[in-house]
Amino acid sequence: MNTNAESQISELQRRTLKRVSLHIVPLVMVLYFIAYLDRINLGFAALSMKGDLGLTSSVFGFGAGIFFWGYFLFEVPSNIALNKVGARVWIARIMLTWGIVAAGMAFVHSETSFYVMRFLLGAAEAGFFPGIILYLSYWFPANHRAGIIALFMAAAPISTAIGSPISAALLQLHGAWGFAGWQWLFVLEAVPAVILGVFVFFYLTDKPEQATWLQDEEREWLTTVMNQEASQKAAGAKHGILAGLSSPRVLALALVYFGTSAGLYTLGIWAPLLIKQMGAPTMEVGILNAIPPIVSVLAMILWSRHSDRTRERSWHVVLACLVAAIGLVLAAGASSLPGIVIALVIVNIGISSAKPPLWSMPTAFLSGGAAAAGIATINSIGNLGGFAGPAMIGWIKTHTGSYSGGLYFVAGLLVVSCILTLVLAHSEKSCRSSTPPQGATH
Repeated sequence: MNTNAESQISELQRRTLKRVSLHIVPLVMVLYFIAYLDRINLGFAALSMKGDLGLTSSVFGFGAGIFFWGYFLFEVPSNIALNKVGARVWIARIMLTWGIVAAGMAFVHSETSFYVMRFLLGAAEAGFFPGIILYLSYWFPANHRAGIIALFMAAAPISTAIGSPISAALLQLHGAWGFAGWQWLFVLEAVPAVILGVFVFFYLTDKPEQATWLQDEEREWLTTVMNQEASQKAAGAKHGILAGLSSPRVLALALVYFGTSAGLYTLGIWAPLLIKQMGAPTMEVGILNAIPPIVSVLAMILWSRHSDRTRERSWHVVLACLVAAIGLVLAAGASSLPGIVIALVIVNIGISSAKPPLWSMPTAFLSGGAAAAGIATINSIGNLGGFAGPAMIGWIKTHTGSYSGGLYFVAGLLVVSCILTLVLAHSEKSCRSSTPPQGATH
């Protein structure tokens, strides 16, 4: 191929991926922004909700985490359904149901109803995150995927950064029309999910070959590239649903993700209360809780781009998890408001930076139904860390009066994630070195 032809293909690739990015990435970021806000706004609601309903820290932590049991039970079926019926219909369905249930959190009135509604919220939202990860793998080649996933996942810390002061402000509506501030918070922050669910149904395109918003040559190039990538991966990739569910690598990644999820939802659920215990008023909590995720967005994007550029995933996960674990240890020992905020900045940087390279791993060895099932399995099992972290912190806080023991526990889970990632990388390297080249005889 001559230089001019190569230049034309390079320009076509740049133009196509830019158009696809602009069409898809801002939307999925907004969707995740709303999804994450509806998961973790409980942390701000707790500033008054705990007292209004008489919930102990142990009950609150367990209820916050029970969300992930609903997620766990319905995650794999949901992602398989998305692979069958298409992202447009299924993601719209997820958003509508989670918006309705999220608004229903305003009517919680007892410990039991709190548990039930958190479980239903997890069931309603099951399949959204792995569904988007799967969807992005249809549109972006593997060597661009970590960077794109980082942009998508940046919506989580952005959601915390923007949502924190908004949630704190909504609590000031206490007493309006006879409702508590935390009730207004749940209802008003659920409305965008319902509206966007309708929008997704009419806007989203399932596959590149259906993208009428691309020029003909762009659509043909992208379809060809994605089909070629699928074909090249086919010889070593797993395809069937059962393969995705039973793969040892899938289960290993699920356990790695368990630790990162424990860290993420420890931040989402307990960070406002960690800041509040240092004596900050509610609005100041909202502002201070926004600082760590703002810093982490830049770190996440730069780290994931470095991962794409070097095509290395394992050490990018390990080092980021270690940073998060160190931050949690510092948070456990913090005794001042600046100290806790600095520690939370470090935790946010580590947790946020670990996830994009981690989510670039499964699509490298899974395709088709196996990718749908495998990604969902990783997310469903891994997200049980979102139950374990907040629940253990609440339980330990109730029995010891301190958050420190729970923070050490979550830091330990992240160290386990580091070890598992290194073991997985070593085993894959051993498998590659022991696999004979194609055509070799025995």
